[in-house]
Amino acid sequence: MKLQSELLSHLGWSDNIINKEAKERLAQQIADKVQDGQIVGAGSGSTVYMALFAISERIKKEKLNVKVIPSSIEITMACSSLGIPVTGLFEDKPDWAFDGADEVDPKNSLIKGRGGALFKEKLLIKSSQKNYILVDESKIVTRLGMNFPVPVEVFPGALLYVESALREMGINDITLRAAKGKDGPIITENNNCILDVRFNHIPDDTEQKIKSITGVIDSGLFIGYDVDVLIAK
Repeated sequence: MKLQSELLSHLGWSDNIINKEAKERLAQQIADKVQDGQIVGAGSGSTVYMALFAISERIKKEKLNVKVIPSSIEITMACSSLGIPVTGLFEDKPDWAFDGADEVDPKNSLIKGRGGALFKEKLLIKSSQKNYILVDESKIVTRLGMNFPVPVEVFPGALLYVESALREMGINDITLRAAKGKDGPIITENNNCILDVRFNHIPDDTEQKIKSITGVIDSGLFIGYDVDVLIAK
């Protein structure tokens, strides 16, 4: 028996969507790439959310057999609300994936993770042979770290050790990300904390150096990945 939920039926994006019309065009561009029988990975962000709406419309109108691998509970709930079948990396491998980003530099390296799903987003991108990054022009920067800190997901018991190791790398600032709507820090879907770290400079080996620190689950740096960046205009 199919479950019915008013909670999911009224699900919507939590923030106001900036540059909405341009993002809708980009969302439709992504939806047009979907082919019958495909497994598609979906990251996070407002443009991803809008693309899911467009994909849902194609599934309904064309009766497509398409499944989505979501990167977060939020995206899983959105798929459920829109009637999009979901699957996981235990069962399937994505034919391609799409995601957003907080910053994109001239080499298409990225900072991601303001939404807190950076580890699963990175796992999804690593698992897919083709990846599309959806951004508007405000996300384009000349160097990483201009507008946003680098999120670092950390096992809670390792917070102080990781803080000490990161400070040795030469940073401007480091903060424990606080939650909104609850007391205390953000707790990720993996039951970890997030440190937001501002670096003086982000060389190409920074992602690997952060990942090598014991207690770090992953960072929001995506340096040197093979991605196609699509810009909403």
